[in-house]
Amino acid sequence: MSTILQTIVAHKRKEVATRRELVPVKLLENSLYFQAKPLSLRQYLLRENGSGLISEFKRKSPSRGWINQYAPVERTTLGYMQAGAAALSVLTDAEFFGGKNEDLTTARRFNFCPILRKDFVVDEYQIIEAKSIGADAVLLIAAVLTPAEITALGTLARSLGLEVLLEVHDAEELARAATADAVDLIGVNNRNLHDFSLSLDTSLSLAAAIPDDFVKVSESGISGAAAILQLREAGYRGFLLGEAFMRHARPERACAALVQALAETPRTQVAVGS
Repeated sequence: MSTILQTIVAHKRKEVATRRELVPVKLLENSLYFQAKPLSLRQYLLRENGSGLISEFKRKSPSRGWINQYAPVERTTLGYMQAGAAALSVLTDAEFFGGKNEDLTTARRFNFCPILRKDFVVDEYQIIEAKSIGADAVLLIAAVLTPAEITALGTLARSLGLEVLLEVHDAEELARAATADAVDLIGVNNRNLHDFSLSLDTSLSLAAAIPDDFVKVSESGISGAAAILQLREAGYRGFLLGEAFMRHARPERACAALVQALAETPRTQVAVGS
């Protein structure tokens, strides 16, 4: 595990312990969203003629600092959906990504597509919390969890109707985690955790090793239609973009430009926001 992940996970464990005292599980279970039936991220990504885009609302990151501090959640996420995104991803980590649970709840109120809760899940409390704030799917990160933990957290998520996107960064993580039960989608993060470099080669090199039981998702470092078309050829059906949209003053317009580029000929070489 890289140093930054160790720092984030250590902080997250303390944060979760505090939240559990402030908002007990019983209170989470009284949420309006707890009885609602979640939407299927898998099904939305597998739709014929869909974009496959998982458009992300992210204010900042440890590697880039503030990206778009003042983007409004409602306008941005609704704009993503109206532009043709298949799903949304909302960062809820406050310390390192500038997010909050209320961002996801706001997105839920204004959108009718699946929403992935993007956070560093290390405790079952966070799965229950995800359901209570309106998420349809949760992210589990292989680099910070054992296969047994992935199975336990994934099983709980599924019992609540949530789907599970398992994120890997390399072949070792994939080999270790792909055998875990209770996973619906596998995401390959193209960002190197040690030097923060980005390369689509990570997704392309791992594509064939991902069992066909899982929907394949490529995350980070996707800059335009040409990259998505290349990833589709490799078998990916989901494409998570955050910074590529959020660095623009109107992220939803950058998303719309990419959706339009994808609708055109495969020869399109339009980059996001160009």
